[in-house]
Amino acid sequence: MKNEIKIIKNERPAAKPADETKLGFGRVFTDHMFVMEWDKNIGWHDAAIVPFGPLSIHPASTVLHYGAEIFEGLKAYRWADGSVKMFRPEENFKRMNRSAERMGLPQFDGEFMLAALKELVSLDRDWVPHGEGTSLYIRPFLIGDDEHLGVHGVAHARFYIILSPSGSYYATGLAPVKIMIEAHDVRAVRGGTGEAKCGGNYAASVRAGERAAGKGFSQVLWLDGVEQKYIEEVGAMNVMFKIGGKIVTPALTGSILPGITRKSILELLRFRGIEAEERRISVDELVEALETGKLEEAWGCGTAAVVSPIGQLTYRDKDYTVSGGRIGETTQMLYDAVTGIQWGKEEDALGWVFPVTE
Repeated sequence: MKNEIKIIKNERPAAKPADETKLGFGRVFTDHMFVMEWDKNIGWHDAAIVPFGPLSIHPASTVLHYGAEIFEGLKAYRWADGSVKMFRPEENFKRMNRSAERMGLPQFDGEFMLAALKELVSLDRDWVPHGEGTSLYIRPFLIGDDEHLGVHGVAHARFYIILSPSGSYYATGLAPVKIMIEAHDVRAVRGGTGEAKCGGNYAASVRAGERAAGKGFSQVLWLDGVEQKYIEEVGAMNVMFKIGGKIVTPALTGSILPGITRKSILELLRFRGIEAEERRISVDELVEALETGKLEEAWGCGTAAVVSPIGQLTYRDKDYTVSGGRIGETTQMLYDAVTGIQWGKEEDALGWVFPVTE
């Protein structure tokens, strides 16, 4: 792969949103996107930043018929001094390469992609919103697009990065949510694609999510796909609990996505001298902790929300209130600490901030 990026500027830039309180998520896109191609015989080539626009894709493309695709999600933040920063983007590209390996897609040079991302965000830096809690959402994705049918190894692929200014995840405040423990559908199994960030995992989760929403829940808490006994994830996020004063989270056993926010929270807790365990947690243990009052707090964690406090868990039609239905002390501390680093309000003692513009 040649370390050069061709830049074609958009001669018809779009009008930027006038009201940042109405950005929503993934609805508005910036003026440019990154594109790069891969051929089995020559590797990566033709890296370019081009005007944002529709893709031209062959109807027989591998991605459309066999799901040969992966993606990532991260953010850029505008600090009070006007500079733009990203949060641990190198971790996203490391995980993306692991996803690529699992899905039979080509590996890429993470350092080159990091440089390309910085170039793209810098070019569209005026799109990074200014409002409290807003950010520039970054979506890298990689697809196989061989132009013939048949299940086979990918011979041609394309890498894209698109950018979307997004509103605050918590427009109405950091409110605890109601979660239903899913006892029918499963998200993933060990040896499958659960630890890869690929679209099929998310498509397969929609039915249970819609079923839960119809009953008034925000999301589902997934159990393992073999015994349907062990806690895995909550919705599209990792999950953590505070049980008897100790923070625990499901161990990465091969069917759970290794979240960047999860990793950051664990590292931050240990840096501050707070014990945190990664182990298997059965639903029976969780229910017992709920019934005895040992479950003090529960929260989901991921890029979009950072943390999402859980105020109620429901299992087999029985409701359990968590933390009095309010955000817990530890959950609030973690939200404040991580977002404080992301927006430059707290010291970046662990070196997580990646500067785009000064």
